[in-house]
Amino acid sequence: MQIDTQTQRVMNLARQKVMLRPSHLQEIGIARVVLARLTAAGQLEKVGRGLYRLPDAPVLEQESLATIAVKVPQAVFCLLTALQIHELTTELPRQVWIAMPQGSHTPKIDYPPVKMVQFTGEAFSQGVEVIQADRVALRVYGVAKTVADCFKHRNKIGLNVAIEALRDALAQKKTTANDLWRFAKICRVANVMRPYLETLGQGS
Repeated sequence: MQIDTQTQRVMNLARQKVMLRPSHLQEIGIARVVLARLTAAGQLEKVGRGLYRLPDAPVLEQESLATIAVKVPQAVFCLLTALQIHELTTELPRQVWIAMPQGSHTPKIDYPPVKMVQFTGEAFSQGVEVIQADRVALRVYGVAKTVADCFKHRNKIGLNVAIEALRDALAQKKTTANDLWRFAKICRVANVMRPYLETLGQGS
């Protein structure tokens, strides 16, 4: 009877969380070995290292992002991935870009491929937004912070990508000059962004 009760609790949790981790079971006092038993019985399916879901669970629209959000709750989606989320690029990044605090180790994730960038202080903590994707909370930098990050890391992603993101964000009214200036200063790229903002008539 106890096993049936545990099974029911885990299945309810899987429906609630969509993606299930062993730590979720620990939080409700159930041994993680139950995950292996339910997976062997076909009641759960393993979708990655330490990540489970119901076999009939709907495919998430942003399943790769949800996988990372569940496994690495501290991560913030940034740069090319943030541009994709904000619909400021038509390109699909080959890797999922995440920001982590200085000194973090790259998360061990089988799939999708992850590109980690380390941020410090306010450059990591400021400008984070939380959006819901199929009941999974995704932490992503807002538009203005993302544009500033693109200029900061222009050597990694290309200056042309940063300029295009800046132009499109303003043209589509997804951010304001004031917000861009604020994050340009936080990311210490105000001098780099200034000529492009002035060209677009958004000088300080």
